Amino acid sequence: MTTNPPTWQTPKPKRSAIQWLLDSDPSIRWQAMRDLTDASDEEIAAERAKIATDGWGATLLAAQSEDGTWPADPRFPEWPTLRTLLLLHDMGLDPASEHARHAVGRVRENVKWLMNITQDELPKDEDISWWHKPFFAGEVEPCINGRVVTVGAYFGVDMHPLVDRLLGEQMTDGGWNCDQEIGSTRGSFHTTINVLEGLLEFERATGGSPAAKAARERGQAYLLSRHLFKQLSTGEPIEHDRKGGPVWTQFSYPAGWHYDILRGLLYLRNAGVAPDPRMAEAIEIVASKRDTDGRWALGIMHPDEVIAEPGITEGSPSRWNTLRALQVLNWYSARD
Repeated sequence: MTTNPPTWQTPKPKRSAIQWLLDSDPSIRWQAMRDLTDASDEEIAAERAKIATDGWGATLLAAQSEDGTWPADPRFPEWPTLRTLLLLHDMGLDPASEHARHAVGRVRENVKWLMNITQDELPKDEDISWWHKPFFAGEVEPCINGRVVTVGAYFGVDMHPLVDRLLGEQMTDGGWNCDQEIGSTRGSFHTTINVLEGLLEFERATGGSPAAKAARERGQAYLLSRHLFKQLSTGEPIEHDRKGGPVWTQFSYPAGWHYDILRGLLYLRNAGVAPDPRMAEAIEIVASKRDTDGRWALGIMHPDEVIAEPGITEGSPSRWNTLRALQVLNWYSARD
């Protein structure tokens, strides 16, 4: 299959849209400065440093309890903990900062899986080997463990044991699937993207290993062979997972465990994958979602996810989606 870059060109971002991002929270602004302007490294670093003390990031950090968890269902505080750490990762909170070390230290010392569930309350017919295990040890589903690796690797936790587990769970088609334990023999877009993001962060933090890099490359080949949203057997578009759920052209943020086309492309961009024709249709779908002001809307808000952009509603312009879409389109347009 040819991998020559396609000739289709994406429109340039509107200055008004870039300014809209720059007029936002530090977590958005520093990334827009880095990727969409000619700001100096010093200016970008100064803006990034504000995440811990100003705006959305500071609010999230202040909401952490002494026991390391974040508010939500008191029965399962480990879930909002994972979701909040993922958002702080995406915001770019400096992992070496005192604020990050303090927050992550609380999690390492106190947060456990099913930490508020007693042994008598555990289901009798399920694998509960992860009951009361440390948060960064992960649990049993790769769609969750991939995200644990993302935050653990980023914030300086040794994730080698959990990465080794994920490598052993890769399927023959190159993907991963949380339903493997109940008989699934094919990878899942949802599970695969969660694991790929974790392996990429692990590689960035540690240099990775030949085995981890090979697994990650096989996983991204899984996405590319399917053009990011098509059936391998027929080439027909896949609108959403066979179990239902949001269509993959509705871009969410935070995405949680859910796959969508923008998330898949953003992973490829972050992984430094060279653009090729198998991405072209997905890129066109992303570009087509831009409104007349050069912005992208929030397609859907997944239940229980952390609010990443206060005041936003489904269908309204989203700074996170606009930033991510422009990052993807700029990467694709800048191909050699």
